[in-house]
Amino acid sequence: MRRTLAVLMVAVTSMVALAFLVPLALIVRETAQTRAVADAERQASALVPVLALTTGGDDLGHAMARTEAGRHGRLAIHVKGGATVGTSRAPAAEVAGAAAQTRASTVELDGGYVLLRPVALDGDRSAVIEVFVPADELNRGVLTSWAVLTGVAVVLVLGSVLVGDRLGARVVRAARRLGTAATALGSGDLSERIHPDGPRELKAAATAFNSMANRVTHLLAAERELAADLSHRLRTPLTALKLSLDQLGPEAEPSRQALGRLEGEVTTIISAARRPSRAAQSYGGSFGGSFGASCDAAEVLRERLAFWSALAEDQGRPWQLVGATLPVRAPVPAGELTAVVDALLGNVFRHTAEGTAFSVTLHEGRDTVGILVADAGPGIRDPEAALERGASGSGSTGLGLDITRRLAESTGGVLRLDRSSLGGAQVQVWLRLEKASKTALKDA
Repeated sequence: MRRTLAVLMVAVTSMVALAFLVPLALIVRETAQTRAVADAERQASALVPVLALTTGGDDLGHAMARTEAGRHGRLAIHVKGGATVGTSRAPAAEVAGAAAQTRASTVELDGGYVLLRPVALDGDRSAVIEVFVPADELNRGVLTSWAVLTGVAVVLVLGSVLVGDRLGARVVRAARRLGTAATALGSGDLSERIHPDGPRELKAAATAFNSMANRVTHLLAAERELAADLSHRLRTPLTALKLSLDQLGPEAEPSRQALGRLEGEVTTIISAARRPSRAAQSYGGSFGGSFGASCDAAEVLRERLAFWSALAEDQGRPWQLVGATLPVRAPVPAGELTAVVDALLGNVFRHTAEGTAFSVTLHEGRDTVGILVADAGPGIRDPEAALERGASGSGSTGLGLDITRRLAESTGGVLRLDRSSLGGAQVQVWLRLEKASKTALKDA
């Protein structure tokens, strides 16, 4: 913006300066020429009284020597019927023509101008005073005046550029401050505010930004309170369910374990909702502690498949776990990875018929870890639409895929849906271990 303003100021000021400088330069040159011719006519007029008294060569020569033109050999007197005194440069025809006139005239020569001043003497006698004005006298001071005018124009242009740059810097500074504040707010710093500065429009934008930031802060606080309140209300039915399970004996141990995990998740939700929200800590909002934490993905998969295997056996579902024999480090906490695996396996059990086979594959790459959940069901009709709207169809809320996508993106990874080798849907969750491009993830 500052460069554009500087170029604009140079263009505008240059045009204005040229509009004034060109006529001024012509006036200066014309004034210098008029002054030189007027000086020559003044010197010629000074000799008129001398001619009225005498036309003698010696007397005229003595009078001519008193003038500047005479001292420099640029003056001559032509007396009709007499000799020419001084140095003459004008053609004889021009001198004869000037003698017949009543006013002075000029004749242009190669080296300058000649002023011919007719003088009427007594009787029928006449004389012509010739004053030669060289070209350097005609242009005396013109170049200096032009240089001064050019310097003034340059100063004006530079001054306008400086003023425009200062104005542009003020605008750019205010715009950059607004952009920096917007970036900080988008990164999760909800305390970011800016002092309105700059032009009126940018002040209005800064005021609107502050109002928006305040509104977002209040909305997030209200949302956290609502989430914490709703989660807290779940504790009462969970407690009642726990008491009921305690009366069923050892057979209900798997259900009590599941209930314990559910209570832990509710506690985690309440704690996270009570903490000040900062989007910069996570990509998805609910994975604030994913950075710097890791777990053994193979152990998590073995544990969750052991849990779901009981239900799979009841429904007659063949299943397979591949690649989870050796430890594989995943750059996410075990609790969050567990929630994602449960969400994906829960989708398989909800959206496929009993007896449908499924498989879970753990893939370990150089800088990625992939978890592939495949089934032999009908698949997802439109995988791209399911990812865009965060819903898998069939009455699903789409929270499972949304949670999975946010966990993958919290590590810089990706979530991809396609057709599995079993004939149904395949959900691929790629977690990034090191800094790698998304292209590398998609090619994995």
